[in-house]
Amino acid sequence: MRAVVIDTNCLLQMISRHSPYFAVWKAFDEGKYLLCVSNEIICEYQEIIGRIANQFVAENVVEFILNSPFCLRYDPQYHFNLIIQDPDDNKFVDCAIIANADYIVSEDSHFKMLETIHFPKVNLITLENFKSDILQGG
Repeated sequence: MRAVVIDTNCLLQMISRHSPYFAVWKAFDEGKYLLCVSNEIICEYQEIIGRIANQFVAENVVEFILNSPFCLRYDPQYHFNLIIQDPDDNKFVDCAIIANADYIVSEDSHFKMLETIHFPKVNLITLENFKSDILQGG
């Protein structure tokens, strides 16, 4: 089973029932992949979802994630600081590294520089490609 870290912007696209990516959210609920998170990631999810939707939605999404048997929690003690252009994105990279995640799911261009780093290797996948991979049973 794939283990992934999902960027906040991708999570936002997944949680709406009207989104073409809602199937990726359902796949998480069905245990088709493992979602790796850290406290920093959870805090960002709650903050951004609360700002875009409202705090009630944010709390429900975060609670759903944390109570899922398909959520793996990590607490990175070392910060690799690989993304210089937007240091806030490093929380996703650090979590992916210590979780030995298969991918970071993101549309954020700042993550593209990870393709040039050979160690530690962090793979990047777009939400569309991740959706195809998950729905095809990859």
